[in-house]
Amino acid sequence: MDRKKAGETAEERAVSYLKSLGYTILERNFSSRFGEIDIIAKDKDTLVIIEVRSRSYKYFGMPEETVDKNKIKKIIKTTQIFLQKRNPDFSDLRFDIISILHNNISHIKNAFDMEFL
Repeated sequence: MDRKKAGETAEERAVSYLKSLGYTILERNFSSRFGEIDIIAKDKDTLVIIEVRSRSYKYFGMPEETVDKNKIKKIIKTTQIFLQKRNPDFSDLRFDIISILHNNISHIKNAFDMEFL
């Protein structure tokens, strides 16, 4: 399976997982000149920005370890553009990472915040 197809499959699994928890999926693959947000969802009144990472093996580390400071900056800048363009209704904002290794899903809530910049 090529990387793009593997990424799409991982995102589909993440969406199914989030829906099973009661999240509402607002948007997928929102792009800006800075980058892309994989999944934008709501968990009650919280807007959740979700980065999905997957690997089929852990020889080079866990999938979530690939979210480095440059990726976080791109996600935050893209989130700022999303908020300006879409003006969603929410009371809180959270950044999560969903890590998929083989068939195991790990959900890291509050992985980072806007103060990272």
